[in-house]
Amino acid sequence: MSGFSIVHELDRSVSVRLDGVELAEYVYAPDTVPLESPKPYLHPLRTRAGHLVSLFRPHDHVWHKGIAWSLPHVGTENFWGGPTFVRDRFYVQLENNGRAEHAELTELRADAESAVLAHRLRWITQAGVHIIDESRSLTATLPDAGVAAGAWVLTFESRMRNVGPEDLWIGSPTTKGRENAGYGGLFWRGPRSFTNGRLRTVDGDGGDELRGTRHAWMGFTGRHDGIDEASTLVMVDDPGNIHHPPQWFARTEEFACMCPAPFFSEEVLLARGEEVTFRYAVVIADGEAPGAEVEALADQGLAALIGSEAAERDESRVSV
Repeated sequence: MSGFSIVHELDRSVSVRLDGVELAEYVYAPDTVPLESPKPYLHPLRTRAGHLVSLFRPHDHVWHKGIAWSLPHVGTENFWGGPTFVRDRFYVQLENNGRAEHAELTELRADAESAVLAHRLRWITQAGVHIIDESRSLTATLPDAGVAAGAWVLTFESRMRNVGPEDLWIGSPTTKGRENAGYGGLFWRGPRSFTNGRLRTVDGDGGDELRGTRHAWMGFTGRHDGIDEASTLVMVDDPGNIHHPPQWFARTEEFACMCPAPFFSEEVLLARGEEVTFRYAVVIADGEAPGAEVEALADQGLAALIGSEAAERDESRVSV
């Protein structure tokens, strides 16, 4: 039978496959060392042709792992990994590397149309204080036929509730004083061969000069070693997200990465007992995706976000 399928390695990971090709592995209970702020991640991540479009634990930033929901400044805690940026001291290794710990799976299913995983997590500081409860869902679907026929779409949703003893301000190195270093959020690290690739926006292509600019979506096209082929990823910010359209933390010259960063230059307050939701789509496609095509990929990502939100509302009405 064609369509999506899953392989579950109990208490570790879920692999999502489409017609025999492994598209992604979501490691929900990693064995990451404490210094790298353990958290779930997606790696390997592949196109429908099987081409790898993620990088795991690169030597320059060992806490980069495929695609991960990573936050460097949550109050005084670091859920990114490695050292923390401190104003007037640059990066300092502190005893503040927290972890986002899997608590329980709440949904896991696959059929011809989609694959869905949902789980709950606890965010725990290095000192052992439980400060955030998170409900997270990931869904793999196929876009409409046509220009995006060779692509697939990953939607990601995170609902974070402050269950700790105090209000939390979520920020970035830029909100702490480092210029144009506003990383934090859904962060993608691309393969080494994608270095010097192209960032894609509705206003045209570019490179590192696009870091910090605001866009509803951004894409990245890079080339693979050995096969002389290209792949394109497009990340789409949900219109309901805080600070939409976001500033983007993106690189092409030193390495390939993209991150729609809601905390780039403005902190977000997560008050005690309050909840905040973030939603994104990642469209993964084989090929270069010329200008009109990359916009079509972004449209498919937005359509997936709108569709998943409508389905969630319908389920809520049924449950009532």
